[in-house]
Amino acid sequence: MELSARNQLKGKVTNVELGAVMANIKVEVSEPNVITAVITKESAERLGLAEGDDVVALIKSTEVIVGK
Repeated sequence: MELSARNQLKGKVTNVELGAVMANIKVEVSEPNVITAVITKESAERLGLAEGDDVVALIKSTEVIVGK
């Protein structure tokens, strides 16, 4: 499946909980080994980011789409 979204994490479904309207799907991911974040120069400078820093990568999204 070809998508333009860059925040694609391949994984395996580990749990499916079906409700009356919604379903909760748990997906275990092991790849990618590297996540690339595109942020503003101002943010990088404000955070003082440098190679070797320990950081947390957060994926900001209003929804998660599952493809198979």
